[in-house]
Amino acid sequence: MKKIITFSSIILSSIFYSQVQKVEPAFWWSGMKNPELQLLVYGKDINNLQPEFSNGIKIKEVKKVENPNYLFVTIDTSGIQPGKTKLNFKNGNKTVKTIDYEFKQRQQNSANRDSYTSSDVMYLVMPDRFANGNPKNDNTPDTAEKSDRTKTGGRHGGDIAGIVKNLDYLSELGVTTLWNTPLLEDNEPSYSYHGYAQSDYYKIDPRYGTNDDYKNLADELHKRKMKLVMDYVTNHWGSKSWIIQDLPSKDWIHYWEEGKNGFQRSNYRMTTQFDTNAAKVDEAACMDGWFDTTMPDMNQGNPMVVNYMAQNAIWWIEFAGLDGLRVDTYSYNDKKGIAEWTKRITDEYPKFNIVGEVWMQDQAQMAYWQKDSKIAAIEGYNSHLPSVMDFTLFDAVGQAFKEEPGWDAGMQRVYGNFTNDFLYPDINNILVFAENHDTNRLNQTYPNVADYKLAMSLILTVRGIPQLYYGSEIGMAGDKGKGGDGEIRQDFPGGWAGDKNNAFTKSGRTASQSEYFDYTKKILNWRKGNEAIHKGKTLHYIPNNNVYVYFRYTDNKRVMVVINNNKETQNLELKRFSEGLNNLTKGKDILSDKDFDLKTNLSVAGKSSLILELK
Repeated sequence: MKKIITFSSIILSSIFYSQVQKVEPAFWWSGMKNPELQLLVYGKDINNLQPEFSNGIKIKEVKKVENPNYLFVTIDTSGIQPGKTKLNFKNGNKTVKTIDYEFKQRQQNSANRDSYTSSDVMYLVMPDRFANGNPKNDNTPDTAEKSDRTKTGGRHGGDIAGIVKNLDYLSELGVTTLWNTPLLEDNEPSYSYHGYAQSDYYKIDPRYGTNDDYKNLADELHKRKMKLVMDYVTNHWGSKSWIIQDLPSKDWIHYWEEGKNGFQRSNYRMTTQFDTNAAKVDEAACMDGWFDTTMPDMNQGNPMVVNYMAQNAIWWIEFAGLDGLRVDTYSYNDKKGIAEWTKRITDEYPKFNIVGEVWMQDQAQMAYWQKDSKIAAIEGYNSHLPSVMDFTLFDAVGQAFKEEPGWDAGMQRVYGNFTNDFLYPDINNILVFAENHDTNRLNQTYPNVADYKLAMSLILTVRGIPQLYYGSEIGMAGDKGKGGDGEIRQDFPGGWAGDKNNAFTKSGRTASQSEYFDYTKKILNWRKGNEAIHKGKTLHYIPNNNVYVYFRYTDNKRVMVVINNNKETQNLELKRFSEGLNNLTKGKDILSDKDFDLKTNLSVAGKSSLILELK
C-alpha cells in the first residue's frame, strides 16, 4: 500500500508542477539596450521549481515572493540572437514543464524611432464610441459586460476594425496622430467601456479585437504617414486583473488596513507631491489612495512593480510599433517610481515622446513634472517626462470666449496663460487642448460655431502639440454635469450600421456638421506644412477690446494671428504691431484665402479670427 501511495504522489506531483499557466512577457527581442529581462512565471505552487534555459542562456536570479504561485526569473539577454529556445522547469533532476520561448528580431532602427512632436495634431478617440467595424466581437464568452447601446455607461460595440475603417476620414481631416483611450482588456462587470480598469496588460480587449488587430492599426496608420499613441495606465489596475486577484505580494498595491478590501479613496491633492509644508499623512492619502473602488492603487515604490510596467510598455512599443505614449493620472504615482519607469522607456528610445496627465490649475505645478524642470530640480527631482498637458490653457479657453473684456477676463485670460511659458523647460513639447474625454465638450460650452472657430484658431496655432476630441469637428456636444460621462462620450454618427446620419462622409454630413468639419480641415491641413507653427517663437500683445494678436515666427517664416472675441468689428492700428510684422506689409488669410494690406490698419469682423501668412 505504501508503494502505491508513493507512486500516486509522484504522478500527482508531476501534474501539479506542470501547471505553469503564464510567462510574461511571452516573448522578447534581442539587441535591447538594457539586456536584463525579468520573466514573471505564474502557476499553482510553482515556487519550488528551478527554471533553466536549454541553450545556456544565463539566469542571473530566481526570486521567490510570499505567494507560492509566482517565480520571477531574471536573465541576461546580451548576445542572444533571434530565435526560439526552451525554458525548462525542473523539480530536482526531473523536467516537469517545458515552454517554448522566443527572442525576436527588432524592427530596423527601432531604438531611434521618431515620435510625435509639435508638427503633429493628435486626435483622441474613445474606441467603444467611435465606430463598430466588427459586430461579431461586440460580446465575447470570456468578458463579463455585454453590448447595450441603450446604456450611456455601457458597451456600445466600437472597436479597432471601426477605427481602421475610418482612417481615411482622419487623414482627410488633417490628423497626423491617433490617441485611443485604453484598448487593453477591462473585464469589470459594468462600466468597462472606458478601459481604465485594465485586467490584462498583455491583451487587447476581445471586444475591440486582438493583439494582431492592434498591430494592424499601427501599420495602417504608418501607411498613411500617421502615428499611434497608446494610453498607458501606471497608477492603478482593474480589480478584475488576474494579478490583483492573486497578488504576488501584498505590497504590489497600496493596501489600507482600515478600508474594505484594502480600499481608501485618494484625497486627489496632487500638490502634496511637492508641497514642502505637506503633512506625510496627506501625501500618502494622495499618492497611495485608490483612484476608485474598482481601481487598486499600484505601488511604484516596489521595484518589481515598476519593472513589470516598464517591460510591458517596451513590449507594446516593439510589438505594435508604437509612436508614443500618453500616461493617465501621471502625478498620482509614486514620483520616484514613475520617474524610473519613464526613464527606462526613454533610455531605450531616446526620441520617444510621452505626455503625462498632470491635471493642475497652476503652471508652476505642471511645469514641475516636465523633464529637466528647474522647479523640480530645487529638491533634486527629475521626472524624465518629456511632455505634460496644458490644463491651464484648457481652463482659460473654457471661459474666455463667453466673457466681456476685463482685466483678467476674455482674451486677457488667454494672454495671461502664455505669460508663464518661461516655467516650462520645453515649451513646444506640451499638449494643448480645449476638451477631452473627461471634460464638457467644447461645443456644449460654446454652442455657437463662431466660438468653436475662435477656439480652434487659437489651439491650432499656439506653441505645443494640439489635441482634438473625436466628433468636435462635426459639432458634437455634451454636458457632463447633466448626463454624466456618457453624455460627453456619445457615439460618432455613422459609426454603426443603421445610423441615420453618417458624418464620416461628405454626402452624409448635415450643413452644420460640414461647417465645423470644413473649417477644422482647412486649418489642420495648412498647419502640416508650416514650420513657424511647429517650432517658431511666440510674440504676443496685450489684448485690447478683447482682441488678441500674436505672431509665430522663425527666421524664414512669420504668421500673424488675430482673434477678435468682441461682438463688434475692430480696427487695429498696425503701427503697434511693427515688431511682429518685421517690415512685412502683406498677408494672406489661410481661412478665407483673402489678401490683406498691412501698412496702416486692419479691420477684423466681430467674433472672427484671421490667420495671416506674412509676405
